[in-house]
Amino acid sequence: MQQFISVNDVSNINSLVKKSLVYKSNPLMDQQLGRGKRIGLLFLNPSLRTRLSTQVAAANLGMEAVVFNVDKEGWALEFEEGAIMSGNTVEHIKDAAPVLGKYFDILAIRTFPALKNKIDDYSEMYINQFIKYAGVPVVSLESATLHPLQSLTDIITIQEEMNKAPESFNGRRPKVVLTWAPHVKPLPQCVANSFAQWITAWEEVNFIIAHPKEYELSEQFTRGAKFTHDQNAALKDADFIYVKNWSTYNDYGKIYENDPAWMLTEEKLQQTNHAKVMHCLPVRRNVELSDEILDSPFSLVTQQAGNRVWAAQAVLSEILQSIK
Repeated sequence: MQQFISVNDVSNINSLVKKSLVYKSNPLMDQQLGRGKRIGLLFLNPSLRTRLSTQVAAANLGMEAVVFNVDKEGWALEFEEGAIMSGNTVEHIKDAAPVLGKYFDILAIRTFPALKNKIDDYSEMYINQFIKYAGVPVVSLESATLHPLQSLTDIITIQEEMNKAPESFNGRRPKVVLTWAPHVKPLPQCVANSFAQWITAWEEVNFIIAHPKEYELSEQFTRGAKFTHDQNAALKDADFIYVKNWSTYNDYGKIYENDPAWMLTEEKLQQTNHAKVMHCLPVRRNVELSDEILDSPFSLVTQQAGNRVWAAQAVLSEILQSIK
């Protein structure tokens, strides 16, 4: 693996999932693999699980991880080619990224969409400029459109649950539902885009997306998925439910409605196949998901967040093996 930006960088999803679960059972089995190697974790916006899980994963592989909050500790970066830098930006990515490539063996970047201009956000200029100029493998810790480490984690968690009780599925493909949820502010489409991209590429489940009208996602990432505006119809006989808010895509970055009826409750779970509930966190309790769900045996959110370490470790291991 030369980089990790999307599912397109993965040759075999099942193999990567299996490797992640092996690391979960034996975290230090490859602690010499990254010895003498450094990973730079660069954050242009805040993080909790992504930052800490990637640091732990790197340490398990013997790597040194250096965290740098670019938005708070560094110079304001310019990403536009040919920019006349007479404004607030101090350093061009063409100068900063190659230097970072000299300091680190792997660069991991977290960016975030502004949700103001769809063309700008979906061009993925920030992370693509790092890839273009750094000269070392780049790992996405979330970008303007995708969150691949989260999506790999999600599949790991689903597979882990399937492994625990294979008799529950009797050879059938589990039904997985991605359902929109209310939120107090517009959120990016990154997690929803990425989950749809990975789950359709995985081809091990039946997948459907439920959302209110006007909350369609980009066809670029959802090709092959089924859609409905009827949440109850989607939830019927579901085995896994992924709850996530996202803002509008066509009229970009808006909230058209915040109907609390879309919040998942225990009552709605009655029509499912004892479905397990997932969320990437952080979660707005009793807005996106009810306390009764989050604090119930149906919730996988803590297990899911814990699996972030093993997803990152498997990815870093693959990259380290390619650069040794």
